Amino acid sequence: MTLRSVTRSVAEACVARLRRPAMAAAGTGLLAAGLAMTLPAQAQSPRSSGDGAASAEAPAIQINPGDVSADSLISRHQDKPRDPNRGPVTNLPLPRYVSLKGGEGNARRGPSLSHRIDWVFRHPGMPLRVVAEFGHWRRVEDQDGAGGWVHYSLLSGVRTAIVTTDMAELRSRPDANGSVLARAEAGAIVRLHECSIDWCRVSGGGEKGWVPKTSLWGVDPEETRE
Repeated sequence: MTLRSVTRSVAEACVARLRRPAMAAAGTGLLAAGLAMTLPAQAQSPRSSGDGAASAEAPAIQINPGDVSADSLISRHQDKPRDPNRGPVTNLPLPRYVSLKGGEGNARRGPSLSHRIDWVFRHPGMPLRVVAEFGHWRRVEDQDGAGGWVHYSLLSGVRTAIVTTDMAELRSRPDANGSVLARAEAGAIVRLHECSIDWCRVSGGGEKGWVPKTSLWGVDPEETRE
């Protein structure tokens, strides 16, 4: 072996030793070795009408070397954009209306028992507007915008409304020409039944009738109910 061939062999060996770390640094060492990778299926938030639903464990996806690029692996981990008009816990519309289940409900400054009580609701069945969700807590507001975080167990899905017009007339049909069956004072809490675009059928104090939607708080102007 000549001096030139020995020099060439030594140089090639040095280059080979230098190339191996470079491959590992580029993140191709595992794939080059023929090892399989597993990627968890894209996580999905639990979706239910309740608060305690849990999602099943996501299955693993077998990824063979060279099948996908690094960019596609990263994109699979990205969460789908959440609908801001849906609650992150219940997937129910936000905002929405509920009612106070019992005779008293504490509204706290934050979504836990460690937060101070800012407000106490004391009217059974009063309508409340849910504007946010966090775990088992709902941020609610009353007719005047006062409120805070209330535990979901204190709330009911039964729909009620507050009469906002003094001596609001309950009519026999959703029409200004319908006969007057009863009158309700401002501040009265009534049970909400069906609603058209302009009228809602309510009940309270043993009376039932149709009231203009503009005389109620606890139902959206465009909301209809059957």
